Order: sequence, then structure tokens, then C-alpha cells
Amino acid sequence: MAEQAEAMRGTVASMLRGIERYNPENIATLERYVELQARENTYDLEANLALLKLYQFNPGTYQSTVACQILIKALTNLPHTDFVLCKCLLGQDQMEDDNIKRIMYLHDLLEMCQFRTFWAEKHQYADLTAGIKDFSDSIRKYICHVISITYQHIERHVLGQLLGNVDDATQQAWMNKYGWKMNDDGCIFVGNQEETVKTKNITEKIDFDSVAGIMAACR
Repeated sequence: MAEQAEAMRGTVASMLRGIERYNPENIATLERYVELQARENTYDLEANLALLKLYQFNPGTYQSTVACQILIKALTNLPHTDFVLCKCLLGQDQMEDDNIKRIMYLHDLLEMCQFRTFWAEKHQYADLTAGIKDFSDSIRKYICHVISITYQHIERHVLGQLLGNVDDATQQAWMNKYGWKMNDDGCIFVGNQEETVKTKNITEKIDFDSVAGIMAACR
């Protein structure tokens, strides 16, 4: 399957060169490629944006289910701004679609770091996420990124909740992945955030000629 995904990536890349990028005959191939991305946990933002742009130019070809898949896949690539890029290519009528609104709500929860609420309500969106391979783990990867840049220490039960009430083995696997260590007091050491702070000296230079006009006007 990995070979199929790689071959499809090459085929699509050649289709998106030059004027061919706007050929409506490419829509069916790009839609199949979105399904492949969902099924095999691959991702191609450029191809997905090209398909949404073709939907813009050819509104009669728009497929709501495919657009939803694209937005869900964009969620799995947080904290990058892919979701916003994809959303901006949807028309006003398309934005009123109930499923699109539901996905936007999920995005808002994740952007606002409302992770407990996200996991508590995720089952209500199973119809949208079920076909996206490793969706939950992709979201956990984003959550771990947020934890890495936010916390120095975090309690074990809090980490478990943020990751979706996972079992101890799964939680330990994510800790190992990011190099987090359990302290003797039962807290998890994430990292020393002070070491990541970088100072920067800013020097402003304003010459007399640049403000002479302003000074003259104030007389």
C-alpha cells in the first residue's frame, strides 16, 4: 500500500504542473487521492488545495464528503495552518453545511486547547472521522506538541486526560516518544521551558532626516 501511495503522489504531482493544475478532468483522480490519504494515513496538502480550487471553478462537481475528508486530514496536521488554508477555499454555501460546521467546531476546540472537551465529544463525530486512519493518534501528536511547549511538569493523570483517557501502556509510549520522564514525586518532567527562551536585542535607529518633516509640522 505504501508503494501505491507513493506512486499516486508522483502521478498527482505531474498533474498539478502548469495549466494542468486547473483541468477539471483531474477532479476524479484527486478525489481518489484524498480517499487514499485517508485510508493509508498519508497527506498531500498541495493536492488537496488544488482539488478545492477546482471545486471553486466548477461548483457543479463539488463533493461534500470529499471536502470533509480534506478538512479532517488538515486537522491531523495541526499546529500547521492547513485547516485555515483549506477552509478559505470553501464558498459561503458550503460553509453552511452541517458537517462542515461540525468539523470547524472540532478545529476550534483543538485551537483553543480544549482537549478534554474534544475527547468527551469526539464520539459524536465518529461518522466524520471513522474513515481517517490513525486520526486519534494524529491529534495526540498535536497535543503532545502543545504540552512540550507549555509544561515543565505535568501530573500523570492530567496527561492521561489530555491524551483522551488512554491506558498506562499507551501513555508510557507517548512519554517515551517525547523523552518525558517520571519523577519520584509522581509528576512527569516534560522539559525546562526556561532553556527554550531566547533573548533578542532590538536596536532602533532613526535618523534626523526621517523625523524632520514631522517636527516641522508640529510647530
